[in-house]
Amino acid sequence: MEKTYIDALPLTMNSSEKQETVCIFGTGDFGRSLGLKMLQCGYFVVFGSRNPQMTNLLPNGAEVLSYSEAAKKSDIIIIAIHREHYDFLTELTEVLNGKILVDISNNLKINQYPESNAEYLAQLVPGAHVVKAFNTISAWALQSGALDASRQAILKKEVPFSTSTAWLYDSYVALGILGFFLFVLLGITSLPSVSNAVNWREFRFVQSKLGYLTLILCTAHTLVYGGKKFLNPSNLKWYLPAAYVLGLIIPCIVLVIKFVLIMPCVDNTLTRIRQGWERNSKH
Repeated sequence: MEKTYIDALPLTMNSSEKQETVCIFGTGDFGRSLGLKMLQCGYFVVFGSRNPQMTNLLPNGAEVLSYSEAAKKSDIIIIAIHREHYDFLTELTEVLNGKILVDISNNLKINQYPESNAEYLAQLVPGAHVVKAFNTISAWALQSGALDASRQAILKKEVPFSTSTAWLYDSYVALGILGFFLFVLLGITSLPSVSNAVNWREFRFVQSKLGYLTLILCTAHTLVYGGKKFLNPSNLKWYLPAAYVLGLIIPCIVLVIKFVLIMPCVDNTLTRIRQGWERNSKH
């Protein structure tokens, strides 16, 4: 079978320097794509294959040999084959002794094997130096290069961590959760089947004390949400307050009135009036 080659346009050309040879074990999609990039960068690529005569679709300028012959031509060997086919490497222990083996493989599942592929490769060829590389890119990315939009990233400046902002966010979430929980509790106690099962003191405590506590938590939740936005004119469109600011008007008025009513000088007088006290007449 005749071999089919793919033209490789060199990215860098320097005739004064001797080309370094890189060996790639495997002629699959990733091996061919990586070999093409290596050729474009000015390296001489030799592929190692179990069937050199039947290999096709290789980059133009690359050489195809058997595994043992290809390994003798380079000190750097890229293993572009699956872990299930690593067994033949034990037959090349002497040839691979002292060479650099680059493991590019990834397993299909997490914890699929007790050791990583690189560790397994080092066990098979103890005399070689095993490194891990190229396992975070795909054959498609190598073929597409800069034309692949997924390789373009927007550079963003690192924003320093602000403890005050983090504290406000945590408080905002915590107050919202507590307020919503008490709000649901108030709704449940308002059901006729539940209100009939409790006495008057329990119902008054839930609807009055917990009701005001719920109002305080929900109001504080909205205040923390606004944070510094309340006093910042740049956040006001047409110099009108936001909806959450308008929603705080009535709750704040209710809480201010309640605070005035629970002051001892006012609360004592109101309690005495409820108990039937009347101001003594001078006549």
